[in-house]
Amino acid sequence: MAAASPTQLPLVSLVIPGRDCERTLANCLQAVCAIKAQPNSRLAEIIFVDDGSRDNSREIARSFDVTLIEGGGRGPGAARNLGWRAAQHTLIWFVDSDCVAEPDALDVLLPFMDDPKFGGASGSYGTMTDHSLLSRLIHEEIVERHRRMGRRVNFLATFNVLYRRATLEKVGGFDERFLKGQDAELSFRVQAAGYALGFDIRSRVRHYHPTRWRSYLRTQRQQGYWRLFLHTNHQGHSMGDSYSGFIDHVQPPLAMLSLASLPLLAVERWRWVSICVFALLMLTQLPMTMRLLMRLKQSSYMVYAVMGFVRAYWRGVGLTQGTLALIKQRLLGKGA
Repeated sequence: MAAASPTQLPLVSLVIPGRDCERTLANCLQAVCAIKAQPNSRLAEIIFVDDGSRDNSREIARSFDVTLIEGGGRGPGAARNLGWRAAQHTLIWFVDSDCVAEPDALDVLLPFMDDPKFGGASGSYGTMTDHSLLSRLIHEEIVERHRRMGRRVNFLATFNVLYRRATLEKVGGFDERFLKGQDAELSFRVQAAGYALGFDIRSRVRHYHPTRWRSYLRTQRQQGYWRLFLHTNHQGHSMGDSYSGFIDHVQPPLAMLSLASLPLLAVERWRWVSICVFALLMLTQLPMTMRLLMRLKQSSYMVYAVMGFVRAYWRGVGLTQGTLALIKQRLLGKGA
Protein backbone atom coordinates (compact mmCIF):
# COMPACT_ATOMS: atom_id res chain seq x y z
CA MET A 1 0.00 0.00 0.00
CA ALA A 2 1.38 3.42 -0.92
CA ALA A 3 2.28 5.78 1.90
CA ALA A 4 -0.06 8.69 2.46
CA SER A 5 1.04 11.93 0.84
CA PRO A 6 1.49 15.03 3.04
CA THR A 7 -1.79 16.43 1.74
CA GLN A 8 -3.61 13.30 2.91
CA LEU A 9 -2.17 13.38 6.42
CA PRO A 10 -3.89 15.34 9.21
CA LEU A 11 -2.96 19.01 9.06
CA VAL A 12 -1.92 21.20 11.98
CA SER A 13 -3.26 24.47 13.34
CA LEU A 14 -0.87 26.43 15.54
CA VAL A 15 -2.25 28.50 18.42
CA ILE A 16 -0.06 31.16 20.04
CA PRO A 17 -1.54 33.03 23.02
CA GLY A 18 0.11 36.29 24.04
CA ARG A 19 -0.26 39.46 26.02
CA ASP A 20 2.11 42.45 25.91
CA CYS A 21 4.60 40.34 24.00
CA GLU A 22 5.95 42.83 21.47
CA ARG A 23 9.54 42.14 22.57
CA THR A 24 9.43 38.49 21.47
CA LEU A 25 6.46 38.08 19.14
CA ALA A 26 8.15 38.98 15.84
CA ASN A 27 10.86 36.33 16.32
CA CYS A 28 8.22 33.81 17.38
CA LEU A 29 6.03 34.39 14.33
CA GLN A 30 8.95 34.57 11.91
CA ALA A 31 10.08 31.09 13.01
CA VAL A 32 6.68 29.41 12.72
CA CYS A 33 5.89 31.10 9.41
CA ALA A 34 9.15 29.64 8.10
CA ILE A 35 8.00 26.19 9.26
CA LYS A 36 4.67 26.69 7.50
CA ALA A 37 6.53 27.63 4.30
CA GLN A 38 8.64 24.46 4.28
CA PRO A 39 7.94 22.02 1.39
CA ASN A 40 5.30 19.47 2.44
CA SER A 41 4.79 21.19 5.78
CA ARG A 42 1.73 19.98 7.65
CA LEU A 43 1.44 23.28 9.48
CA ALA A 44 -1.47 24.84 7.58
CA GLU A 45 -2.71 27.57 9.92
CA ILE A 46 -1.24 29.95 12.48
CA ILE A 47 -3.52 31.69 14.98
CA PHE A 48 -2.36 34.41 17.36
CA VAL A 49 -4.77 35.09 20.23
CA ASP A 50 -4.10 38.51 21.71
CA ASP A 51 -5.10 38.35 25.36
CA GLY A 52 -5.74 42.05 25.93
CA SER A 53 -2.33 43.50 25.02
CA ARG A 54 -1.58 47.13 25.82
CA ASP A 55 1.49 47.29 23.59
CA ASN A 56 2.05 46.74 19.84
CA SER A 57 1.50 42.97 19.85
CA ARG A 58 -1.58 43.13 17.60
CA GLU A 59 0.18 45.35 15.07
CA ILE A 60 3.13 42.95 14.95
CA ALA A 61 0.81 39.98 14.41
CA ARG A 62 -0.94 41.77 11.53
CA SER A 63 2.39 42.08 9.72
CA PHE A 64 2.59 38.27 9.38
CA ASP A 65 0.45 35.73 7.55
CA VAL A 66 -1.46 34.70 10.66
CA THR A 67 -5.03 34.83 11.90
CA LEU A 68 -5.50 37.35 14.71
CA ILE A 69 -8.15 36.66 17.34
CA GLU A 70 -8.96 39.22 20.01
CA GLY A 71 -9.04 37.61 23.44
CA GLY A 72 -10.65 38.98 26.55
CA GLY A 73 -7.65 39.35 28.84
CA ARG A 74 -8.79 36.31 30.83
CA GLY A 75 -5.46 34.48 30.92
CA PRO A 76 -3.54 32.01 28.74
CA GLY A 77 -5.90 29.08 29.28
CA ALA A 78 -8.87 31.08 28.00
CA ALA A 79 -6.79 32.39 25.08
CA ARG A 80 -5.75 28.89 24.09
CA ASN A 81 -9.36 27.74 24.22
CA LEU A 82 -10.39 30.57 21.90
CA GLY A 83 -7.62 29.59 19.52
CA TRP A 84 -8.14 25.86 19.22
CA ARG A 85 -11.91 26.17 19.00
CA ALA A 86 -11.49 28.55 16.06
CA ALA A 87 -8.89 26.32 14.38
CA GLN A 88 -9.69 24.51 11.13
CA HIS A 89 -7.55 21.37 11.47
CA THR A 90 -7.49 18.14 13.46
CA LEU A 91 -4.12 18.60 15.18
CA ILE A 92 -3.49 21.61 17.42
CA TRP A 93 0.03 22.78 18.18
CA PHE A 94 0.53 25.27 21.01
CA VAL A 95 3.64 27.45 21.21
CA ASP A 96 4.10 30.39 23.58
CA SER A 97 4.69 33.91 22.28
CA ASP A 98 8.08 34.10 24.02
CA CYS A 99 9.37 31.01 22.21
CA VAL A 100 11.14 30.62 18.86
CA ALA A 101 10.47 27.22 17.32
CA GLU A 102 13.36 25.36 15.73
CA PRO A 103 12.71 24.21 12.13
CA ASP A 104 11.97 20.57 13.03
CA ALA A 105 10.10 21.22 16.29
CA LEU A 106 6.74 20.15 14.87
CA ASP A 107 8.04 17.30 12.72
CA VAL A 108 9.56 15.58 15.76
CA LEU A 109 6.20 15.54 17.56
CA LEU A 110 4.00 14.42 14.66
CA PRO A 111 4.91 10.68 14.78
CA PHE A 112 3.21 10.42 18.18
CA MET A 113 -0.07 11.25 16.45
CA ASP A 114 0.25 8.16 14.24
CA ASP A 115 -0.56 6.11 17.35
CA PRO A 116 -4.19 6.55 18.45
CA LYS A 117 -3.22 5.86 22.05
CA PHE A 118 -1.52 9.27 22.28
CA GLY A 119 -3.67 12.31 22.91
CA GLY A 120 -0.79 14.76 23.04
CA ALA A 121 2.98 15.16 22.90
CA SER A 122 5.43 17.88 23.88
CA GLY A 123 9.08 18.80 23.56
CA SER A 124 11.85 20.74 25.21
CA TYR A 125 13.54 24.13 25.34
CA GLY A 126 16.46 25.90 23.77
CA THR A 127 17.41 29.36 25.04
CA MET A 128 17.39 32.87 23.64
CA THR A 129 18.91 34.46 26.77
CA ASP A 130 22.18 32.68 27.55
CA HIS A 131 23.83 36.03 28.37
CA SER A 132 22.19 35.98 31.82
CA LEU A 133 23.33 33.71 34.67
CA LEU A 134 19.80 33.50 36.05
CA SER A 135 18.50 32.53 32.64
CA ARG A 136 21.18 29.87 32.23
CA LEU A 137 20.38 28.42 35.65
CA ILE A 138 16.68 28.22 34.77
CA HIS A 139 17.35 26.76 31.36
CA GLU A 140 19.85 24.11 32.38
CA GLU A 141 17.63 22.96 35.25
CA ILE A 142 14.75 22.45 32.80
CA VAL A 143 16.99 20.63 30.34
CA GLU A 144 18.31 18.39 33.13
CA ARG A 145 14.77 17.45 34.07
CA HIS A 146 13.86 16.83 30.43
CA ARG A 147 16.90 14.58 29.98
CA ARG A 148 15.47 12.23 32.63
CA MET A 149 12.01 12.03 31.06
CA GLY A 150 11.02 9.10 28.86
CA ARG A 151 8.94 9.04 25.70
CA ARG A 152 5.78 8.36 27.71
CA VAL A 153 5.06 10.84 30.49
CA ASN A 154 2.27 12.09 32.75
CA PHE A 155 2.83 15.83 32.29
CA LEU A 156 2.94 18.07 29.21
CA ALA A 157 3.92 21.74 29.20
CA THR A 158 2.14 24.10 26.81
CA PHE A 159 5.14 26.10 25.58
CA ASN A 160 5.53 23.42 22.86
CA VAL A 161 2.79 20.81 22.79
CA LEU A 162 0.75 19.05 20.12
CA TYR A 163 -2.76 17.80 20.92
CA ARG A 164 -5.46 16.10 18.92
CA ARG A 165 -8.45 18.38 18.53
CA ALA A 166 -10.67 15.41 19.42
CA THR A 167 -8.79 15.03 22.70
CA LEU A 168 -9.32 18.69 23.60
CA GLU A 169 -13.00 18.40 22.70
CA LYS A 170 -13.43 15.29 24.82
CA VAL A 171 -11.98 16.85 27.98
CA GLY A 172 -13.33 20.37 27.39
CA GLY A 173 -10.01 22.11 26.75
CA PHE A 174 -8.13 24.14 29.32
CA ASP A 175 -9.62 24.93 32.71
CA GLU A 176 -9.76 28.71 32.50
CA ARG A 177 -9.81 29.14 36.28
CA PHE A 178 -6.12 28.21 36.42
CA LEU A 179 -3.94 31.22 35.58
CA LYS A 180 -0.86 29.06 36.21
CA GLY A 181 -0.49 25.31 36.02
CA GLN A 182 -3.20 24.90 33.39
CA ASP A 183 -0.84 22.72 31.35
CA ALA A 184 -0.46 20.18 34.16
CA GLU A 185 -4.16 20.34 34.93
CA LEU A 186 -5.05 19.54 31.32
CA SER A 187 -2.49 16.72 31.24
CA PHE A 188 -4.09 15.05 34.24
CA ARG A 189 -7.57 15.18 32.66
CA VAL A 190 -6.32 13.91 29.32
CA GLN A 191 -4.76 10.92 31.05
CA ALA A 192 -7.93 10.32 33.06
CA ALA A 193 -9.79 10.20 29.73
CA GLY A 194 -7.62 7.25 28.69
CA TYR A 195 -4.99 8.88 26.49
CA ALA A 196 -1.21 8.47 26.67
CA LEU A 197 1.10 11.50 26.65
CA GLY A 198 4.37 11.59 24.72
CA PHE A 199 7.62 13.54 25.07
CA ASP A 200 10.60 13.99 22.78
CA ILE A 201 13.49 16.19 23.90
CA ARG A 202 14.57 16.70 20.27
CA SER A 203 11.56 18.95 19.62
CA ARG A 204 12.76 22.33 20.83
CA VAL A 205 11.62 25.91 20.99
CA ARG A 206 14.11 28.52 22.11
CA HIS A 207 12.73 30.45 25.06
CA TYR A 208 13.26 33.94 26.42
CA HIS A 209 13.87 32.83 29.99
CA PRO A 210 13.63 35.44 32.75
CA THR A 211 16.75 37.51 33.32
CA ARG A 212 15.57 39.46 36.37
CA TRP A 213 15.14 37.99 39.81
CA ARG A 214 12.10 40.09 40.67
CA SER A 215 9.96 38.89 37.77
CA TYR A 216 11.17 35.29 38.13
CA LEU A 217 10.36 35.09 41.83
CA ARG A 218 6.98 36.73 41.31
CA THR A 219 6.15 33.98 38.83
CA GLN A 220 7.33 31.34 41.32
CA ARG A 221 4.99 32.75 43.94
CA GLN A 222 2.12 32.47 41.46
CA GLN A 223 3.15 28.90 40.64
CA GLY A 224 3.04 28.01 44.33
CA TYR A 225 -0.44 29.52 44.65
CA TRP A 226 -1.96 27.59 41.75
CA ARG A 227 -0.17 24.34 42.57
CA LEU A 228 -2.24 24.20 45.75
CA PHE A 229 -5.47 24.18 43.73
CA LEU A 230 -3.99 21.84 41.14
CA HIS A 231 -3.16 19.14 43.67
CA THR A 232 -6.38 19.67 45.60
CA ASN A 233 -8.42 19.08 42.46
CA HIS A 234 -6.23 16.23 41.19
CA GLN A 235 -5.16 14.16 44.13
CA GLY A 236 -2.43 11.60 43.68
CA HIS A 237 0.04 13.89 41.88
CA SER A 238 1.37 15.91 44.80
CA MET A 239 4.37 13.62 45.39
CA GLY A 240 5.77 14.15 41.90
CA ASP A 241 5.33 13.64 38.18
CA SER A 242 7.47 13.03 35.11
CA TYR A 243 8.99 16.50 35.39
CA SER A 244 9.36 17.06 39.14
CA GLY A 245 9.82 14.75 42.09
CA PHE A 246 9.13 14.53 45.79
CA ILE A 247 12.14 16.67 46.72
CA ASP A 248 10.85 19.50 44.55
CA HIS A 249 7.36 19.33 45.98
CA VAL A 250 8.47 19.23 49.60
CA GLN A 251 10.65 22.36 49.37
CA PRO A 252 7.91 25.05 49.60
CA PRO A 253 6.26 23.63 52.76
CA LEU A 254 9.74 23.03 54.21
CA ALA A 255 10.59 26.68 53.56
CA MET A 256 7.47 27.81 55.38
CA LEU A 257 8.26 25.43 58.24
CA SER A 258 11.71 26.99 58.53
CA LEU A 259 10.14 30.43 58.91
CA ALA A 260 7.69 29.12 61.49
CA SER A 261 10.61 27.67 63.44
CA LEU A 262 12.49 31.00 63.71
CA PRO A 263 11.21 31.75 67.26
CA LEU A 264 12.93 28.55 68.38
CA LEU A 265 16.30 30.20 67.75
CA ALA A 266 15.67 32.26 70.90
CA VAL A 267 15.29 29.11 73.00
CA GLU A 268 18.62 27.40 73.51
CA ARG A 269 17.05 24.02 74.18
CA TRP A 270 15.13 24.03 70.84
CA ARG A 271 17.49 26.07 68.68
CA TRP A 272 18.76 22.94 66.95
CA VAL A 273 15.28 22.23 65.51
CA SER A 274 15.23 25.48 63.54
CA ILE A 275 18.82 25.03 62.40
CA CYS A 276 18.07 21.50 61.19
CA VAL A 277 15.04 22.63 59.18
CA PHE A 278 17.08 25.32 57.41
CA ALA A 279 19.89 22.84 56.79
CA LEU A 280 17.46 20.27 55.40
CA LEU A 281 16.03 22.82 52.98
CA MET A 282 19.53 23.61 51.73
CA LEU A 283 20.35 19.91 51.40
CA THR A 284 17.37 19.45 49.09
CA GLN A 285 19.14 21.74 46.59
CA LEU A 286 22.20 19.49 46.33
CA PRO A 287 20.94 16.72 43.99
CA MET A 288 20.10 19.11 41.14
CA THR A 289 23.15 21.28 41.84
CA MET A 290 25.46 18.26 41.57
CA ARG A 291 23.79 17.04 38.38
CA LEU A 292 24.30 20.44 36.76
CA LEU A 293 27.92 20.61 37.88
CA MET A 294 28.67 17.11 36.63
CA ARG A 295 27.07 17.68 33.23
CA LEU A 296 28.19 21.25 32.54
CA LYS A 297 31.50 21.25 34.44
CA GLN A 298 31.25 24.96 35.23
CA SER A 299 31.61 26.16 38.82
CA SER A 300 29.16 29.02 38.21
CA TYR A 301 26.31 26.50 38.44
CA MET A 302 26.99 26.15 42.16
CA VAL A 303 24.81 29.26 42.39
CA TYR A 304 21.86 27.01 41.54
CA ALA A 305 21.74 25.94 45.21
CA VAL A 306 21.14 29.56 46.22
CA MET A 307 18.53 30.05 43.50
CA GLY A 308 16.63 26.93 44.53
CA PHE A 309 16.81 27.89 48.22
CA VAL A 310 15.39 31.39 47.62
CA ARG A 311 12.81 30.09 45.14
CA ALA A 312 11.46 27.65 47.73
CA TYR A 313 10.41 30.57 49.93
CA TRP A 314 8.57 32.36 47.15
CA ARG A 315 6.79 29.19 46.15
CA GLY A 316 6.03 28.63 49.81
CA VAL A 317 4.49 32.08 50.13
CA GLY A 318 2.29 31.32 47.13
CA LEU A 319 1.36 27.95 48.62
CA THR A 320 0.37 29.67 51.86
CA GLN A 321 -1.72 32.24 50.01
CA GLY A 322 -3.39 29.47 48.04
CA THR A 323 -4.14 27.56 51.24
CA LEU A 324 -5.77 30.62 52.81
CA ALA A 325 -7.78 31.26 49.63
CA LEU A 326 -8.96 27.65 49.57
CA ILE A 327 -10.00 27.80 53.22
CA LYS A 328 -11.92 31.01 52.50
CA GLN A 329 -13.65 29.41 49.52
CA ARG A 330 -14.72 26.42 51.54
CA LEU A 331 -15.94 28.53 54.43
CA LEU A 332 -18.04 30.49 51.97
CA GLY A 333 -19.26 27.27 50.38
CA LYS A 334 -17.64 27.87 46.98
CA GLY A 335 -15.93 25.04 45.13
CA ALA A 336 -12.30 25.42 44.01
